[in-house]
Amino acid sequence: MPVLPILHIEDYMLPCLTRQLLGVECFGCGLQRAVLLLFQGEFVAAFQMYPAIYSLILLFALIFTRNLIRIPYYSKIIYILVVSNLALIVGNYFLN
Repeated sequence: MPVLPILHIEDYMLPCLTRQLLGVECFGCGLQRAVLLLFQGEFVAAFQMYPAIYSLILLFALIFTRNLIRIPYYSKIIYILVVSNLALIVGNYFLN
């Protein structure tokens, strides 16, 4: 019986072209690793890797469920989430 090689999701993650070409991290560096950590149940480590991970999940969940659920003040909530996500991403970029 042939033994199948074990495939790891880390082998299929996209490399950061900005980091490879210019040697600096981009605003999205760490997002894939944070999602992987979420799937592994490492919630605190995912937040430490990419602090905007949870607010991004909330933002995309609201955007994708817009037609399914009526949410009062939807546009204001989306605006606040977008601004807070931008602040988290830019702040994390400059802190690293």
